[in-house]
Amino acid sequence: MEVRSEGIQVRCDKLQAPGIARTRLRVWFIRVCSSIVIWTCLIQLLTVTELWRSNFISGITSRIYHTTERPLLVEDTFAQPPPPYPPPRNYTSNGFLRVSCNGGLNQMRAAICDMVTIARLLNLTLVVPELDKKSFWADPSNFEDIFDVKHFINSLRDEVRIVKRVPKKFNTKNGYSTLEMAPISWSNEKYYLEQILPLFSKHKVVHFNKTDARLANNGLPLDLQKLRCRVNFQALQFTPEIETLGRKLIKIIHEKGPFVALHLRYEMDMLAFSGCTHGCSSEEAKELKRMRYAFPWWREKEIVSEERRSQGQCPLTPEETALILQALGFDRDMQIYIAAGEIYGGERRLAQLRAAFPRILKKEMLVHDELWQFQNHSSQMAALDFMVSIASNTFIPTYDGNMAKLVEGHRRYLGFEKSVLLDRKKLVELLDMHQNGTLPFNEFADAVRQVHENRMGQPFRRRMSDKPKEEDYFYANPQECLCEGTKCDDLLGPRNSSLVL
Repeated sequence: MEVRSEGIQVRCDKLQAPGIARTRLRVWFIRVCSSIVIWTCLIQLLTVTELWRSNFISGITSRIYHTTERPLLVEDTFAQPPPPYPPPRNYTSNGFLRVSCNGGLNQMRAAICDMVTIARLLNLTLVVPELDKKSFWADPSNFEDIFDVKHFINSLRDEVRIVKRVPKKFNTKNGYSTLEMAPISWSNEKYYLEQILPLFSKHKVVHFNKTDARLANNGLPLDLQKLRCRVNFQALQFTPEIETLGRKLIKIIHEKGPFVALHLRYEMDMLAFSGCTHGCSSEEAKELKRMRYAFPWWREKEIVSEERRSQGQCPLTPEETALILQALGFDRDMQIYIAAGEIYGGERRLAQLRAAFPRILKKEMLVHDELWQFQNHSSQMAALDFMVSIASNTFIPTYDGNMAKLVEGHRRYLGFEKSVLLDRKKLVELLDMHQNGTLPFNEFADAVRQVHENRMGQPFRRRMSDKPKEEDYFYANPQECLCEGTKCDDLLGPRNSSLVL
């Protein structure tokens, strides 16, 4: 009996084994399937979560940027996003215009505006301008190192076609020659239509090797004058690197209060070029003279420094500038930003100005660690000073060079922001009288303020003349772009003439 029962038990175990195996296999299969479903759901959940998290954080960081880094209102000129680019203008090009701009940053800036306008007038294709690398500053920067070249090309495409280079098919190997020439200075519409345009029928490529002041200030059609403004105020944007650091510089200064941007043009190149040596030692005067004669295009007949100074043709010295700022009523605590390169004589020559206004600022002091990218690139450094000058509460140039004129015009365009345009000829008389003891400071200050009462950047019409060098510069006062319709008569009426200044 026991043996039989054991046999029966063994047979029962053998019969149950396959059932158990199938059950275990089913459980294992269910677990695998469940794991796959769970992992699939987890992966999808993680993906959705990551997308949400990315958008959420992006939104947060975007809001943080706009609440903590958003430029001040006065900086919005440099920070506004560009509008949608206009559709390209459809026209048959008469040829390619190459241009080599000469001079410093602002002289080249004005020239670029003129060259775009000439290309539009003559229905040409403009090649992205080449910048001066041989002047005193020896800046190796190309156009795209200073200006946003993509924005420049696209923002003007409804006016003129702009390319980065002349197509290879127009080279000498294919029988084409480039005509090298300098247009006549201060030329009008008629000159370009009658004398320049026919040249493109023989030479498909014309190269203007000088571009400074090649277009008249006055007498041009309104649409051409407005195009000059459009290029200057809208198409010529600095590179993102310059714009970013410029806005940071402005923000740092504004957080500490209002400030004066002082374009103190007491720099070696200007003194050598002008022959002005007032306040310099005899050794310094000799050094400046040697420098002037080292540049053939700066040579002139013998310059008498004091004679030129009495005519108002010299930049004010730092010492003279300190007295003028005090006479104009600027407080000792006012921030004074020096919008210039290295002052001739260095800190020694700035001592009196610093004693009168201790809060003197320079970009080298404020963003020193970030200036390395612009070192040995004077035009890029000048672009930072240009931005700060535009954004200042008051702009004061001590010499009416190209930067002074273009900043003045830009501030007019922004709503006639305060710019003190110094009458250097009258100031020299007053300064000499004060310094020789014949004019007490109170009377000197009253006289200085009276002289400049109507020289604060108020609206007035450009002064015209038969001699272009004696008339007001278009870019210092682009009156055609400052108002519309009948408002211009109110704004630029006969009582607001530059002749009464």
